[in-house]
Parts: sequence; C-alpha cells; structure tokens
Amino acid sequence: MTAKIRVLIVDDSALMRQLLTAILSSDPALEVVGTAPDPIAAEAKLASLQPHVMTLDVEMPKMDGLAFLEKIMRTRPMPVLMVSSLTERGCDVTLRALELGAVDFVTKPKIDVSRGTTERAGELIAKVKAAAAARVRKLGSRAAATGPAPTAPSPAARAPIRFQTTQRIVVMGSSTGGTEALREILTRLPADAPPIAIVQHMPPVFTRQFAQRLDGLCRVRVKEAENGDALVQGHVLIAPGGEHHLHIVRNGANYHVALVSGPPRDHHRPSVDIMFDSCARAAGSNATGVILTGMGADGAQGLLAMRRAGATTIAQDENTCIVFGMPKEAIACGAAEQIVPLDHIAAALLRAATDSTNRVAAEDRR
Repeated sequence: MTAKIRVLIVDDSALMRQLLTAILSSDPALEVVGTAPDPIAAEAKLASLQPHVMTLDVEMPKMDGLAFLEKIMRTRPMPVLMVSSLTERGCDVTLRALELGAVDFVTKPKIDVSRGTTERAGELIAKVKAAAAARVRKLGSRAAATGPAPTAPSPAARAPIRFQTTQRIVVMGSSTGGTEALREILTRLPADAPPIAIVQHMPPVFTRQFAQRLDGLCRVRVKEAENGDALVQGHVLIAPGGEHHLHIVRNGANYHVALVSGPPRDHHRPSVDIMFDSCARAAGSNATGVILTGMGADGAQGLLAMRRAGATTIAQDENTCIVFGMPKEAIACGAAEQIVPLDHIAAALLRAATDSTNRVAAEDRR
C-alpha cells in the first residue's frame, strides 16, 4: 500500500484550517497530520510530524509568512503551497513567496469563504499532490546552472530597439514552477530578443503583477497582453488569467495577439494548447515553441502541431523542472524536437531565431 502524503496546514483562520482539513482528508491519498495557527506553532510541529507538504497562509501573525518561508527553505527545504488572497498585496506577497521557493499557490475567495474554498477542492487536492512530487531545492541554489547568473538591466540595455518584420516569434507555456522558470529565461535575454507570447497558468490580477515584476528585472519589456497587441522584437506579452484564451494571429508580415472568449480547455483558460495551435496555423516554421515545468498535459498536443508545421520545439528537461508533467507529456508524444535544461533555454531559442534568419537570408539571395 502506498504511503499517504502527509500535510501540515498553517493558517491563522480557524475556519480555513477546518475547511482545508476537510477537503484534503476527503482524498484517500492525503493525510492531514496537523494544523497550526501561526509560523511559531508550525515550526514546533515540523520535526515531530514530518509532513511531506505544508500549506501556508500568506499573511500570518507572530512571524511574517515570508520570513518563515525563507527560514524553512534555507534550513529544511520542503514543498510549500501558499494560500493567497486575490488582492494586489496578496499577489505581490505570493509572487515573492514563489521566488523564495514555494511550489505553487491556491487563492482564497474574497466572499463566502466556506463555499468558495469548497469549490476549489479539486484544485487544492491536485496542487498538494503535485507539490509532494516537486523537486524542492535549498534557497540560494540554482538548478543545474552552468551559464552566467542573470543581471538586472541597465538603462542602456533598455534602449529603443529596431523593429523587424517577418521575424521569428516565440511562444512559451508553463504552469507549476513556471514563474521562476520564466524569470530565469527572460532575464537572460538581450533587449532585442525575438517577440514572445506566454501562457502561464495564473488567476486574474496575478498575471498583471507578475508581468510588472518581470518588466523591472529584464532587458526585454514585459506586459500583460491586451487584445490586438503586436508581437514586437524585444517585447514579451503574458496572457491575462481568467476570461480569455490567447491566439496568435498573422497580419501580412507581422503578428499580433487576440484575446478570445471561450470555455476552458482541460480546465485551463488561457490554455497553452490553444495558443500553440493558433501559432502553428499562423506562423508555421517561423516560430519556436517552448514548454516548461507544470503539472498536467496542457500544451503537449499544441506543441506537436507546431512541430508538424515546421516550428522549432523545445521542452524543459526533467532535472530542472519543479514538476515534470507538461514537458513529460510533450516529450512522450514526440512534440519536443529539443530537450533542454532550464539555464540553456534562452540560448536555444535565440539560436533558433538566428538559424531562421540566416535561412531566410540565404533563400532571398538565391
């Protein structure tokens, strides 16, 4: 018999502790071994309870939640799932928690907490299971890093770039662990990198905050996508969470994004598969597709469509994934032309763009 996943719930709300305990205990693969109302009480229970996963409220009494998380990830790294509120402050703290090593997060409803939390039961259970299987590293270590560490952009690095048409575009999809994977890739790119569109599984509000954080770190410019935004060299568009799918659309020699209403695909909106499918149709061999860490299979079939259309396709390798789900499915179905460690992906997509440009130039000279 397979051992159950042991969970410690840390939340200052007695109602939330009760709700989370009931939801997680309903799954036969999970066992709630304890609860704590604050980080001090939680720390005292870690050694005796030996949980596999800890859920942690974002804003906690007695000790700052981020300080507690940082301490845990430096001294006793373990999978941590943040429980966050859909507020600007909640988003900012949660994104910082992901930077510190939290595996993922679930959002607290703003109203009718009991009903709203129960409606998220499936998501909560799935994310706890994914967290239990995640590769958690000690804070300060970088996964299989062989290249130079990224540096913050200087003002000169953010100078205006030259606009080019018929250039290669890049589409990227990610989920659990993706925020840090994307930061690793984008901070390595030069200011004149190819245009990039991204679907990262996140709720509304979080995608806007995430884009703003990345824009302050990268040489490329990063923003949350709006309907009709052009895909421009040196710019990155992140699909907004929640209401729309992001499509790649060609207009003559140029590309833009369209935000299209539609039902979720495999519980995801925006869907990586839908973006990849649209890119296969619109850009064909003039695109590079990248699938990164995440649970589930979203993006695998879309990446296969891109490869069949002549695009370069890249999957993050198992060793550097937090959760080897989405890339594993893409590799299994033959969608990935290249399997690349995280710290080499930026170079791989730049190389693909250069190879494409050289090929087009050679054809023009004939």
